[in-house]
Amino acid sequence: MRYGQAHKLYEGPRTRTRGVLAAFALAGCGALLAAGCAPAGAPGAGAGTSPPRGAPTASGSGSAGSPSGSSSASPEAAAPPAKGSVTVTGEIAKGLESPWGVAPLPDGDLLVASRDKGTISRVKAATGAVTPIGKVPGVAPGGEGGLLGLALSPSFASDRMVYAYFTTESDNRIARMRYDEQRDAGQQLGAPDTVLRGIPKGLVHNGGRIAFGPDKMLYAGTGETGDTGLAQDKKSLGGKILRMTPDGRPVHGNPEADSVVYSYGHRNVQGLAWDKDKRLWASEFGQNTWDELNLIEPGGNYGWPEAEGKAGKAGLRDPVAVWKTDEASPSGIAWAQGSVWMAGLKGERLWRIPLAGANPVAEPEAFLTGKYGRLRTVIALGGDRLLLVTSETDGRGSPEAGDDRILTLTVR
Repeated sequence: MRYGQAHKLYEGPRTRTRGVLAAFALAGCGALLAAGCAPAGAPGAGAGTSPPRGAPTASGSGSAGSPSGSSSASPEAAAPPAKGSVTVTGEIAKGLESPWGVAPLPDGDLLVASRDKGTISRVKAATGAVTPIGKVPGVAPGGEGGLLGLALSPSFASDRMVYAYFTTESDNRIARMRYDEQRDAGQQLGAPDTVLRGIPKGLVHNGGRIAFGPDKMLYAGTGETGDTGLAQDKKSLGGKILRMTPDGRPVHGNPEADSVVYSYGHRNVQGLAWDKDKRLWASEFGQNTWDELNLIEPGGNYGWPEAEGKAGKAGLRDPVAVWKTDEASPSGIAWAQGSVWMAGLKGERLWRIPLAGANPVAEPEAFLTGKYGRLRTVIALGGDRLLLVTSETDGRGSPEAGDDRILTLTVR
């Protein structure tokens, strides 16, 4: 049995070689990376892990007909280099408690969710100052549940709506709240308006990542809560990727007109990202053998619990890349510089998967192995800039002074 299963909630002790950065005061009006900022640490690369030799390749090379995808890469798109690089350029914040979801604001500041406290705070990019903006009513933290993903409305400039995925006493749900900066600190969130309820909850496998896609629809990754049968049950919202309007309604183009279910057969989806050709990628926890990076097609069956990793079974979609579970246990992902970047929790490393269209061009490559502990969330800031959020204070890490942190990275 491994991390993530209901009767094994916490990892055992382990040796860590993590270094601690000195805090950086990042200059500029809301800029997340200061010009001329000296590296705060050298990239640490571990060995990449390839899919098994002779294993079947991922089915499908794009999302033809998909509202979230494109059938092929741009003809002029050049493949990224086989070998990449990661430079830690700064530290935006430290001393955070169980950070999970992150939503960058238009001015460069960040909204950060605390899974266990059920609060959302604003982090000033220039100074690292952390100010609570409010507590989300109804959050019931426990196990892997609590206040999870955050996303800003596509119309945030006018409606000021912040979306949150969170666990209650009865379910997981998605709600939106108006963010009013004119109110007193700690009282700036309006009453929650629930847009989707009834996502199954459990002590484990609650999913939790939400994001608005290029089509301005809301996507959510959910888990099967340890009840494996939910993943193949199309009537259940557990073990799925969901697609809905900002009001929580099914979208034209979904596999079934009256359902928000977009893909199924997932164990626990915690990472969602789109590449420049609008293909949707998702990271997924395996059980005992293989963690996965999947290319998501509408109506696709991703196999759980009938398959884990590349099974080559008719009717099931194989992952594009797989990892041994000790090397990944993936959470957030982001797309930048022609690659998907994937945060590893138990693996304590940042994975780079270079892609030409929908196909890997080289072995996955590991960076920062063991340097900052468990890694939870990756955010693309445009160009070669990423944010990376650690997850040492979630009850499964070995926190050191200053944990948890938000780091800035330059990648290639």
